[in-house]
Amino acid sequence: MTFEPLSRESVSDQVFGRLRDAVVAGRYAAGDPLPSERELAAAFGVNRHAIREALRRLQQLGLVRVSQGGATRVQDWRATAGLDLAMTLAAAEDVLPVATLNRDVLEMRACIGADAARLCAERAEPSARDLIARAVEEYAAAVPDLARMAEADLALWRRIVEGSGNIAYLLAFNSLTAGALAVGHMPPQRRTAELLDVAAHRRLSELIGAGDAAGAEGAARALLSAAVAAETESPRP
Repeated sequence: MTFEPLSRESVSDQVFGRLRDAVVAGRYAAGDPLPSERELAAAFGVNRHAIREALRRLQQLGLVRVSQGGATRVQDWRATAGLDLAMTLAAAEDVLPVATLNRDVLEMRACIGADAARLCAERAEPSARDLIARAVEEYAAAVPDLARMAEADLALWRRIVEGSGNIAYLLAFNSLTAGALAVGHMPPQRRTAELLDVAAHRRLSELIGAGDAAGAEGAARALLSAAVAAETESPRP
């Protein structure tokens, strides 16, 4: 495989990006060795320090395994990478080559949201429940502006996830909302039913406020599953 020489600006970032994309796209199979540092440096027209730094970052993402004195081998990113891979792709305005990624992320969102609502109903302090109730009213006040409603809805869910007291869910929420996890363009109409359901949002807030964990979980799952259904039923381009 050949690579075009790079400009001198942020060469390590460029090497990292091109190798990352080559691995994720399957141009190297799991178990394949990458070219040596010397060969990569010559191919990209950079020094070996830039190559070494790029390989270190690839290893941190779980895309390759670097062996001292041996070949750097590609790993199966589906088995070794984490959400940080999707985040780096989102920052580069790129997407994972997975046809069902929008659906998969929305399903993850629904699962995390439902359990976060359950935990929030069980654990949240009265002050946190008050913030959730206030966030619901701010969301409702944004009707019918979908853009404003989406922003207020995001703020509401942040309050719910914070109220769950689960830091892992909060970090996952941050990943899901910062760069959309490299899911690409999500047509607004896919979430219209969810965003316009003011009654369901208010009901969810009331259930959390009342400490009804099972009710809050069910309400949250039903609300968030609307986008999953819309994504599943929408025709593929």
